[in-house]
Amino acid sequence: MAQSGACRDVRLLSVAPVGPEGAAYGCYLLELENPGFGPAVAGQFVMVRPLRFGQNPVWPRPFSLCRLTQDRLTLFVQACGRGTDILCALSAGDVVTVWGPLGQGFALEPELPTLLLAGGVGLAPFVEYAATHPAPSGLTLLFGHRQPLSCYPFAEMAACIGRAEAFEERTPDDLPAFIERLDAAIAGQADGLVLACGPRPFLLTVARLARKYSARAQVSLENRMACGVGGCLGCVEKNALGAYVQTCTEGPVFWVEELALAEEA
Repeated sequence: MAQSGACRDVRLLSVAPVGPEGAAYGCYLLELENPGFGPAVAGQFVMVRPLRFGQNPVWPRPFSLCRLTQDRLTLFVQACGRGTDILCALSAGDVVTVWGPLGQGFALEPELPTLLLAGGVGLAPFVEYAATHPAPSGLTLLFGHRQPLSCYPFAEMAACIGRAEAFEERTPDDLPAFIERLDAAIAGQADGLVLACGPRPFLLTVARLARKYSARAQVSLENRMACGVGGCLGCVEKNALGAYVQTCTEGPVFWVEELALAEEA
């Protein structure tokens, strides 16, 4: 079952753009006081609502645990709407309400080679995964991105795992080449584990290729959420049996075979 964890008001310790171009592309790292979380599983998430939201926006925003230490919680946020714009404009000392850690995280099988597939801000949970993995040399990362690579927490992560590759999609014409790279990476992972996080079209492609090669794969969904604890039914996803499951409590991480993920024609 999902862990509901703590709900606390905490101080924001810092807000900083990632790399020299981070501010231009809206990519920030937010560091908050640890709200009293105990150990968490990479792939779990938190709900965040700064006091500055007031009455608009009403709903909090969900974010993957990017890094969790004894004294601080780090989130990777890309400003892309009203809520995230407000979050990235906060200042040290501002008060933020946080609840979590929530949901189900990624499988951890240190004895197996593990392929991490990330798209854009989907890199966030793998920062925690790599930092806490007992055998990081067995991790391989394939990261697809559109903003400059320096706008993501890629370099630090790449330095502590076995192998990391970044693929920048500059134009739509680059997409087929990236899919070919995904195909080759998953095809070579028959005896290992595949973990993926990113935008929905990316995850649908990963699911299709995992089925093609009978790879053991998990995907972390980025469905919209309003509460994070199963109360609003706003994040449902159709499972393999045609019923609906709640992403916030039964996910956001699922085994591919649990879901009815299919690419649209």
